[in-house]
Amino acid sequence: MSILAPGWTALLYLVAAVCFILALKGLSSPRSARRGNSIGAAGALVAVVTVFLSARLDNIPLILAAIAVGSAVAVPVARRVQMTQMPQLVALFNGVGGGAAALVAVLELGHSEDPWVRLAVVFTMLVGAVSFAGSAVTVGKLQELISTRPLLFPGMPWVMAVVVLGAVTSGVVIILTGSAGWALALLGLGLAAGLLLVLPVGGADVPIVISLLNAFTGLAVAASGVVLGNVLLLVAGTLVGASGTILTKVMASAMGRGVAGIMFGAFRGGSTAGSTTQSDRPVRSSSPEDVAVQLGYAQRVVIVPGYGLAVAQGQHTVAELANALTARGVEVVFAIHPVAGRMPGHMNVLLAEANVPYESLRELGEVNPEFPNTDIVLVVGANDVVNPAAKSSPGSPIYGMPILEVVQAQQVVFLKRSMRPGFAGIENELLHDPKTSLLFGDAKDSLAKVLGAVKAL
Repeated sequence: MSILAPGWTALLYLVAAVCFILALKGLSSPRSARRGNSIGAAGALVAVVTVFLSARLDNIPLILAAIAVGSAVAVPVARRVQMTQMPQLVALFNGVGGGAAALVAVLELGHSEDPWVRLAVVFTMLVGAVSFAGSAVTVGKLQELISTRPLLFPGMPWVMAVVVLGAVTSGVVIILTGSAGWALALLGLGLAAGLLLVLPVGGADVPIVISLLNAFTGLAVAASGVVLGNVLLLVAGTLVGASGTILTKVMASAMGRGVAGIMFGAFRGGSTAGSTTQSDRPVRSSSPEDVAVQLGYAQRVVIVPGYGLAVAQGQHTVAELANALTARGVEVVFAIHPVAGRMPGHMNVLLAEANVPYESLRELGEVNPEFPNTDIVLVVGANDVVNPAAKSSPGSPIYGMPILEVVQAQQVVFLKRSMRPGFAGIENELLHDPKTSLLFGDAKDSLAKVLGAVKAL
């Protein structure tokens, strides 16, 4: 028996929906992201409580036990996860959401004879399964449990075509008959489609795939709202699907490529390779003291953070270095590339954790015209987003991707652990430019040594 009247249920669902919209608005800016996240969490809490108070639920103890187990797993993981593993966590959460939507659709299959509802069931099962399997592959690639290179086998496009045809056929049969057996076949084909969709993607394209799969999960959740007759699920899923789609498009544009080229480019040799071959060409090395002198007596310094900074957990040290240089009268800004790191906004979140002022961050379009007037660029753990091959090498897998044009600065210093290429798997000619010097070592340790030398000037 429900406690809330239908009117109150609708009102509380509206409150939750407004919270979700305000959360997305807040998440659009680093300044308001924390507040937006809190508002979204509050909206989710309102939605869950409303379901308990308004719906006729069976097995409530079992539901509460599942919530308790999920919370016991999620809270410690969320609190302990390192920033470098945040993309994997996001991909994992996204995949779980898609898988949950698919399972709900399977359980609801026999509850309606309406072909439109069955169509929503089929859509939810297929897209949710694709999102689950695809997200699992992205986690494996980011965690390097499987190769970051595009994984292909002979005849793979034909296999994909057969899987898609089988999924369509299964969906039509389910809509017409409501067969549970065909539903299981559709789930299997959806999982296979997710694997085949993401395995050919490599290297720097993975963050865009995560965004695309996030959109898939949103669409699956929206369709499950139709299946369950729940308006809030429809609204929330539509918001996630729309925002994920927009973000995917924006990130693809930032890479200078289309979404189709990113997803299927490996079949014509256009996907990032993810090579780990280490170059043995000579480069000009530097010492922390030399870098400190260059930085300390410059007028303008641009710092380019990358995934290596996140791996080394050097965000606090680089922020302290920026403060020390500012105290000496040096103008210091951070150049942020849209796809730096392993997920959208990775560098923004990393620097916000170190309390770097938002005003010190410069987006790609804003900072590129300023490089010719920059004395020195400090590239910390980034490679592909500053690689001139994106503009000068038509055969390069990153050709056409807008980059941070640090090559136009007076001097460039790279902080690198080794001469291994970036995640895209291609060599960076800028490393061998006469104006470039390299400081080898762990980024955090190198930054600490440079900081100490700057303070000693």
